[in-house]
Amino acid sequence: MLMRRAIFFYHYFDAGFDVDTLDLATLNGPALLVDVPRHMNITAEAMMALNIPKGVKRVLFRTLNTAMNLMWKKEFDTSYGGFMKDGAEWLVENTDIKLVGVDYLSTAAYEDLIPSHHVFLEGRDIILVEGLKLDNIDAGVYTVHCLPLRLIGAEGSPIRCILIK
Repeated sequence: MLMRRAIFFYHYFDAGFDVDTLDLATLNGPALLVDVPRHMNITAEAMMALNIPKGVKRVLFRTLNTAMNLMWKKEFDTSYGGFMKDGAEWLVENTDIKLVGVDYLSTAAYEDLIPSHHVFLEGRDIILVEGLKLDNIDAGVYTVHCLPLRLIGAEGSPIRCILIK
């Protein structure tokens, strides 16, 4: 698995966190890779259907983006799958997740971009990891290691993520 960047939201709120103050324990540890039904964005309904156990701190969401090979296309595709506002709200209110990984350039669905991001930002400090390459990997539990560049004062960073079975 290879990842392009992580977002830490310092640019949205003065109280946001940045790369050089990030707790690396959040970026490294057990992670659950789940398959979102290919025909849908990550809604509250999709989140309930995924049955993510309580206590899970890191979840990688494989969506229709992987099936459509969107990470390999040169053009930005606005039809990508991502979080809708109600899915983000459900995650914040009903789980212990601190790291969300997705398989395209944005965590939020294009048609719900700002509202979904605000839910993650205002609800609690959740690290969003974008641009994951999740093809040819079985769903299940892995150890994830996400290693950002230490860029002082930066709100995001290129990052290398690996999964170990």
